[in-house]
Amino acid sequence: MDMQLAGKKVLITGGSRGIGAGLADAFAQEGCALMLVSRSEASLEALRDDLRTRHGVAIDTLALDLTSPQAPKTLVQAFGDADILINNAGAIPGGDLWRVDGKRWREAWELKVMGYIDVTREFYACMRERGHGVILNNIGSGGETFDFNYIAGTAGNAALMAFTRALGGRSLHHGIRVLGVNPGPVATQRIEDLMRTRAQEQFGDPEEYARLFEKLPLGRPAHVREVADLFVFLASPRSSYTSGTIFTVDGGMASNQSIS
Repeated sequence: MDMQLAGKKVLITGGSRGIGAGLADAFAQEGCALMLVSRSEASLEALRDDLRTRHGVAIDTLALDLTSPQAPKTLVQAFGDADILINNAGAIPGGDLWRVDGKRWREAWELKVMGYIDVTREFYACMRERGHGVILNNIGSGGETFDFNYIAGTAGNAALMAFTRALGGRSLHHGIRVLGVNPGPVATQRIEDLMRTRAQEQFGDPEEYARLFEKLPLGRPAHVREVADLFVFLASPRSSYTSGTIFTVDGGMASNQSIS
């Protein structure tokens, strides 16, 4: 199916590894021009060279700490003509209310929660002036499952879900679609690290993390591409009637609270 995305300019924050790198690959395959942002210049350059070789698309990169106060304005000055913005940067740490202290909690929310909001504010204004655009927020199913052992992430993701719905409920009046995607566990280094932490807590051995994967649907986390392909569809004109809603990719876990 032709997603009608060839030539569209796609900005991906946190675009150098994990789901971000998978998103970059998926959109490059559709012939999009990419704008990739993360803190690591070396990782960005390596991914850029790989994608250019395999897909032959235009790729710009920017190494930027998105927690800096001027980051959103720096980003819009560099890539304000983006047709599609994907907020993807940030990872909120696992742990209960006592394991995640106030400092770690605020630092994580500054990047993922306030970072999404501040970057969206800048790009929404540009898109509104042009009369078109798509904003996709990579959130996470923790906002639906209210996990005691992921309390900072649960609360932050729930806030981003509400933000996405509130903004996307009115954004079509401005020619803009705003949507969220809630992945469950995805096969990245981050999920392995989280599972190792939980394995240490539950079994006293981080190397027992594979036992936790066995409880997941199909006995595995999602493949990155299974998530990235949904983003591609939602960003495309094929999904032009969708805004202000959240799509969950978790193998049914949020609908089956017995899985934990």
